[in-house]
Amino acid sequence: MAFNEEILKRQLGKYKFRDLTINEMKDVHQKFPDLKSSQDTYTFSDGSQKDLLNIIGTIPVRHQGSSYNIPIRIWILDSHPFGPPLCFLRPTSKMVLRVGKHVDTRGRIYLPYLQHWSHPKTNITGLLNDMIAKFEEVIPLYTKSSTEAPSLTDLNTIIAKISSGASDISAEPPMQAADYYPSKVTVLGTGDLGMACTMSILAKDIVEKIVFIPTTENTVKSGTLDMEIFHLPKVEFSRDYSKSADSSVVIVTANTWGGEKSYLEALQSNVDLFRSIIPNIVQHSPNCVLVIASQPVDVMTYVSWRLSGFPPHRVIGTGCNLDTRRFQFILGKSVKMSPAETEAWIIGEHGGNEVCVWKGLEGDNGQNNNPDMVTDHETCKQQAYRAFKGLKDKSQRSWSVGLSVTDLTETVLRNLDHSHSVSTMVKGWYGISSEVFLSLPCTLTRAGVVSVSAPKISEQDEEMLQNSAATLQNLFQQLKI
Repeated sequence: MAFNEEILKRQLGKYKFRDLTINEMKDVHQKFPDLKSSQDTYTFSDGSQKDLLNIIGTIPVRHQGSSYNIPIRIWILDSHPFGPPLCFLRPTSKMVLRVGKHVDTRGRIYLPYLQHWSHPKTNITGLLNDMIAKFEEVIPLYTKSSTEAPSLTDLNTIIAKISSGASDISAEPPMQAADYYPSKVTVLGTGDLGMACTMSILAKDIVEKIVFIPTTENTVKSGTLDMEIFHLPKVEFSRDYSKSADSSVVIVTANTWGGEKSYLEALQSNVDLFRSIIPNIVQHSPNCVLVIASQPVDVMTYVSWRLSGFPPHRVIGTGCNLDTRRFQFILGKSVKMSPAETEAWIIGEHGGNEVCVWKGLEGDNGQNNNPDMVTDHETCKQQAYRAFKGLKDKSQRSWSVGLSVTDLTETVLRNLDHSHSVSTMVKGWYGISSEVFLSLPCTLTRAGVVSVSAPKISEQDEEMLQNSAATLQNLFQQLKI
């Protein structure tokens, strides 16, 4: 089939970087002519859906002298080429998945190439070549023998539907990838927040091991001495950064606030601390996702990104995740809906300049889909927001943030495809042209941020985000990073 650029342009109408994606698709068509593209609806595990471009077909793989055609499907996110694609195997009813290092129980494909995704160094053609190379080492599928139970056929049919992004599956969701992929987490920091993160993660039972590394020598003053005294299951207390090697997630809670320094001096002191710890972490866990909880979170997330050399999608700040979860909960109680259904967000700069967003009960036609529940959208939003602000002012900060950090960590480790309002690179969104980090709704997986959403907001709120970005950019120019 000939390459039709006009059809592709229409399919990519909502893609932010359409021309870059089209150029990549031309190269794919030239080098892999048997692969076909189409636009279909992808259903994320949290129930949200998007119309995405996807590539379907088989790739040629040679293994031990034999040739195989491996069926795949690659979903191209609307953030492409700055976000990594979602890759799946498409087993037929006669095929069985070989779950392992690069393939999970859903047929989802994991490759170092995806984890290190960074435009313009990476592209779809390079991904396909890497996929072929890895599958030539270990074939990801094998033919079902005639003696295997019939139920296995049904299971693989479900897996095939899941891998294609089908939204009409009535079966129970399959076991998450984390059940087959042991995970290690490192917590860097001192004081109550570091301990809160550690204890919350332990309570969730989502890791095989936690390494706690204090970032100050005075563990008595910092409150982490007890971590050395009392043995906790799965927790290793160490000052040796090599103990953090091969961590899937590294959580940074370190801060140097205190004394009578000016704000800029205190901030520079924090930057100096990060200059000593971030490179050490990167050296020992070059494939990790960095989760930054240090304050001010938008600033320190940017600093971590600069110092790590990681692509932006693998450095996230806790940002407005806690605020959003609280707002969704309160709003859900008000309108008698589950928090996941409210489509409510706190976005922007963490602190006093955040923006409150709620799509409410209105559909795409602007009409209230359930008028018996709420008669005044704006009043309900403001009442819920005031309640959220009251909770924010009274809450126990360290434990609350620790729970929020664990929420993000679980989504990443279990590859849940859930959306969170986290601090991420916002260049190109809402008219922002500078490289700054603010909170936006982001879909997270083991690769980090795989897509970013930009809720519709008022001109006044958009101006607030632009002002926050300008303030942060001015601050960065005064820091020695």
